[in-house]
Amino acid sequence: MSRPIQSNFIQKASNRRSFLKKGVAAAGAATVGAAMFPDGLRASQEESSGNLHKGDAAILRFLAAAEILETDLWQQYSELAGVQVTSGPSFLYVTALEQLDGDMPQYISDNTDDELTHEEFINAYLASRGAETVDLTRFATLPSSKADGAKQVGRLTNLMHLNVDTSWWTRYRSSTKNPDFGDTFPQAVNINNRTAIPRTNDDLVADGGKASGVSDHTQAIANVAGFHFGTIEQGGTSLYPSLAQRVKDVEVLRIVLSIGGTEIAHFQTWHDKAGNAPPLTDVDPVTGSKVVFHDLNNDPGFGGEEFQTNLIMPEPTIFLNRNFPKCSIIRPTQTKGAAMAALNALAGSNLFLGQSKEFFAFLTSLAQDADAAQREGDH
Repeated sequence: MSRPIQSNFIQKASNRRSFLKKGVAAAGAATVGAAMFPDGLRASQEESSGNLHKGDAAILRFLAAAEILETDLWQQYSELAGVQVTSGPSFLYVTALEQLDGDMPQYISDNTDDELTHEEFINAYLASRGAETVDLTRFATLPSSKADGAKQVGRLTNLMHLNVDTSWWTRYRSSTKNPDFGDTFPQAVNINNRTAIPRTNDDLVADGGKASGVSDHTQAIANVAGFHFGTIEQGGTSLYPSLAQRVKDVEVLRIVLSIGGTEIAHFQTWHDKAGNAPPLTDVDPVTGSKVVFHDLNNDPGFGGEEFQTNLIMPEPTIFLNRNFPKCSIIRPTQTKGAAMAALNALAGSNLFLGQSKEFFAFLTSLAQDADAAQREGDH
């Protein structure tokens, strides 16, 4: 299960505005926004930009930050396994990922591009409405992989010591439980302190005795990545509809629903691929952490509807009230505390291992502001 952010991070960051940039004065996406929407016009061109409702701006800022973080992690995957990797040591990582699906490099490249467009659009829209945008550049201090293909630049996220919550696998197969009712779900795979990318070329090992030509260790890294893809995108799948319930402005609601739909498409894709992870056992030579990937359809203790790999569409389950008929739904979608829950899940996965207290305080402030947003008439 994901660990919560330590309590000393759960506080308002009084200097939050020092990390936010005002309107069209902001660099990057904000400048794009000013160019796209001259004279302060809204994207709809219906009225002057004025100011966004405070809660709507807070929701968009938190989503912008989330998309920036997603872009950062997907860029790391893409550098080592995108469509441009056709040779060299990192091609073994590509080959391992292709055991889950032959089109993995294309999917990884596309998912990376999508997240980048999300962060750029949201920041541009905020700027067009005269609202503060989000820039996390100063926090990009974490180390990169040293494997061939990885750019040696500062990162916001850490993919090399992950605790991957795979309970979404059983959650979406349950016909009797829903996390919005407080229900919990077993893990499909126990993944703790594992890398999802090759840390150096030493993690890229061939094995001529395997049909794939890839060692179990390298395949294990790819398998971890395959489940991590699903974990990240199911988070976005729930986050957007959860926060949409707090949006006041119809245009902002349109943005949240439209981008949220692509998160669902991403999740559906990765859900389908994770189940193809080849069964194996591996002990990491660096950390000593052991991982076991079972045959989820046939191994003892697995199989049945709770683990069956081709059940990738959300199983109908309880929704809103246990007395209502079961319904196939995204879950969870509880709006209370949704932003902080998402942030806690990411932090608990070690995705931010090595980040500063300042980083956590800033993101906590954004999450708290988003969770405080209210629709008109809500109390």
